[in-house]
Amino acid sequence: MTSDAITSVPPALPLPRRRSAGPVIASVPANHVYVRHLSPETGAGPHRLPDPDPGGGAAATQRWWPPVMLDPDWVAANDFDVFHVHFGFDSRSVADLEALVEALRRKGTPLVFTVHDLRNPHHPDREAHDRQLDVLVPAADALITLTRGAAAEIRERWGREALVLPHPHVVPLDLMRRVSSMRDVRRRGSRAREFRVGMHVKSLRAGMHPHPLLPILVDTVRELPGAVLQVNGHRDVLLPDGARYDAALAEALREHARRGEVDLRIHDYLDDDGLWAYLSSLDVSVLPYRFGTHSGWLEACRDLGTAVIAPSCGYFADQAPVLGYRHDEQGFDADSLAAAVRAAHAGQVAPGPSVEDRRRQRAAVAAAHARLYASLLGGGR
Repeated sequence: MTSDAITSVPPALPLPRRRSAGPVIASVPANHVYVRHLSPETGAGPHRLPDPDPGGGAAATQRWWPPVMLDPDWVAANDFDVFHVHFGFDSRSVADLEALVEALRRKGTPLVFTVHDLRNPHHPDREAHDRQLDVLVPAADALITLTRGAAAEIRERWGREALVLPHPHVVPLDLMRRVSSMRDVRRRGSRAREFRVGMHVKSLRAGMHPHPLLPILVDTVRELPGAVLQVNGHRDVLLPDGARYDAALAEALREHARRGEVDLRIHDYLDDDGLWAYLSSLDVSVLPYRFGTHSGWLEACRDLGTAVIAPSCGYFADQAPVLGYRHDEQGFDADSLAAAVRAAHAGQVAPGPSVEDRRRQRAAVAAAHARLYASLLGGGR
């Protein structure tokens, strides 16, 4: 996704209001897996308006980008009870967000803001995102975040209290069940089975810094019986004609692959089926972030029974049980990463959530959202 400011979007026709016993929510965006899984499995609960098509040839997986709902004219033209912002506001300037808040105030519509990111993982510095948060956090009638650590930071920075609700499952529950059964079969198989450590460099968003991790992972995995290091990356980063080609990283990976030290996989963007198959093939996934806040990737790994090695930056360790290593904007500790990989290989990992755990969690999170919406519509901030 681009982080360039977009000050206008194509006009969209008003969406018809569905007759519903519950409130109608304008979620930004609606068609994001996190937002979809805020609704009960039964489909009951608040009705969320569909994302207006932004046009402009948006990819099928990003039909909501840039979010048309953030346009004050769209707010004025459409009928809904609560406006709930999750993602996509990085496409807007501070002035745009101030105009959005004013449009909601004119309608008397409550604003809910789920603070997923206290540091934007796509931005090389924090200034622009901080200025956007300085509009949305004080203006929101209610705040939600995913971890106690993030809630504490919100309290310290803005003097606001955020409701802490856990990240729901990412992977479909029926697939979780199938993958869990297959992992059980593998565990009962040969003791000499392969142990696969994965690092995914994707398209190298600004918060990712895999370069110092690579030689440590190579050296550590080499010493572990049956261990294989797999690195996946997108063509735009690892091929010379890529728009964001990183020559140093690509050359290092090719050299390690030539020596048989890395199973290097270069490909385009993976669809959901490809991503789930990839993650479930790993025993542990290493997150190479130097800054960030929370992670849907982490939750997808947990859904599929894949252990996670997460950096000390952000609130990943607060989000879920992980193996940790020190990596932030101040530096990287190689020994802690090596120790985490060895611990994963030794099986010193917390078990992931079961399907029933995720089912109960989703029901509880959906109910908490419904209660929050009802409280706001009853007149309380």
